[in-house]
Amino acid sequence: MSKSLPPLTWFRSFEAAARTLSFTAAAEEIGLTQSAVSQQVKSLEMRLGVDLFVRRTRGLALTDAGRKLLPEVGSALEMLSGAAARFDIGAAGDLLTVATSVSIAQWVIAPNLAAFKTQNPQIRLRILSAIWPDDFHASRADVQIRFGSEKQVGAGSQRLLPDHLIAVKSPSPETDFESCPLIETVGTSNGWATWGEANGPVQEPTVFADTYGMALQLAVHGNGVALVSELVAKHAVTSGLVVQAHPGQIESKEGYFLSINEELPAACVFRDWLRTQLAAG
Repeated sequence: MSKSLPPLTWFRSFEAAARTLSFTAAAEEIGLTQSAVSQQVKSLEMRLGVDLFVRRTRGLALTDAGRKLLPEVGSALEMLSGAAARFDIGAAGDLLTVATSVSIAQWVIAPNLAAFKTQNPQIRLRILSAIWPDDFHASRADVQIRFGSEKQVGAGSQRLLPDHLIAVKSPSPETDFESCPLIETVGTSNGWATWGEANGPVQEPTVFADTYGMALQLAVHGNGVALVSELVAKHAVTSGLVVQAHPGQIESKEGYFLSINEELPAACVFRDWLRTQLAAG
């Protein structure tokens, strides 16, 4: 009997992590948690009997084995994606496919989507929050919003603003910033340690999340102060779900990057609408 193959999800997690050199960015792209991506990659390494990554404090580096495996896995997954695309339902033209991280889908697009539909009733939308990176081709994803550094997302993408990191908490109960537990988003370059260097010493984080969206959700429910992207937190702040716990802010090395199929009018309409929403006070 031939030896069974490792699960496809293990290869998907490896490819995303290898391309972005970040378990967190990979998790954002494929709709898993950071810990799930890390565990699937570790399972693949154990199955193959080789190390695919060198794990560093602030990121990942591919081993020789990882560099050899990446193009083969990427090619195979692209072939599978192309095969599946032939069975994709829905007419082209008025169906706009938006591929985005879960955080952006939940906290930026969803709160404002009704207004977009009212203004553009002729556009049908398909929002993919758990999408494999090989599906980010123009024919499959007309609008793409990826998380990572400028180097990771590549050329041709526009960074969405505002993207400073701010500290937010639930408005109730009314507690001081110093007495609240800190919620850390793991896998990002700047966190509470960086915040402390810029705004004064803080306590050690005690709650950890793998995306800004999850950290914000924890803060909404009164679990502490989350340090999150201003872009992701904007709706929650303006709607009163959270308040800014401290006036300070810090730069973010990672962000959310937008790219579209410029040849599709509906994609241009969505881009312009999104820019207007983000620019609004």
